[in-house]
Amino acid sequence: MDGVRDLIVPLVVAFGLSSVVGIEREMRHKVAGLRTHALVGLGAAMFTLIGKYGFTDVVAQGVVTVNPSQMAGQVITGIGFLGGGIIFVRRESARGIITAASIWVVAAVGMAAGAELYGLALAGTLGQLVVSLAFTPVTRRLRRDDAVVGEVRLDYRQDTAALREAMAELTHLGCTVEALTISPATGSEDVRVVLEIHGPTRLTDLTSRLAHIDGVVAVSGGPAPTDHDGG
Repeated sequence: MDGVRDLIVPLVVAFGLSSVVGIEREMRHKVAGLRTHALVGLGAAMFTLIGKYGFTDVVAQGVVTVNPSQMAGQVITGIGFLGGGIIFVRRESARGIITAASIWVVAAVGMAAGAELYGLALAGTLGQLVVSLAFTPVTRRLRRDDAVVGEVRLDYRQDTAALREAMAELTHLGCTVEALTISPATGSEDVRVVLEIHGPTRLTDLTSRLAHIDGVVAVSGGPAPTDHDGG
């Protein structure tokens, strides 16, 4: 049986590096944070070590030939299902893609650590952090012409065409509605609609124009509840 060092050191490295990535995700309030990343990295390292050392007694008897890459392939398949469950698709937008990709990279980091490729595991961790921390402001600059406007809350009288006119105004401004929720306004018979807006306009200008529509009782705006970097 292999020594404790051959088994524990790879686990510790995988756990530590995966936790570093998880801390970054946790600080940005992503779907999968510290605990998920740490568990995925630790589990991937364990599966790799099992494939590497777990069947040596069978090999010694000449019954089978161990191929550790088969275990690695199964880990990748399983992580694919986990990542797919993190991604949320709504209309033309998808969220959680970056977190799903992060999970995939962390699994690779854990597998590299489990195979005692510590330099590769460290390089993968650094690469993931560069993408998450350094590339995010770059992508926001590249998308500045299609910036996220935010969330608009519109109260209007239900016997008017205010909502239809508001949607026409948004289209005229080049905005798209990513999400829409309609409910009764608090303490009145009016209707409240909450719209999540994308478009090349300022939120203050948008709310000002919507406020002049006949039938609109109140309109306010604020930041979207979640970011839109694919998180």
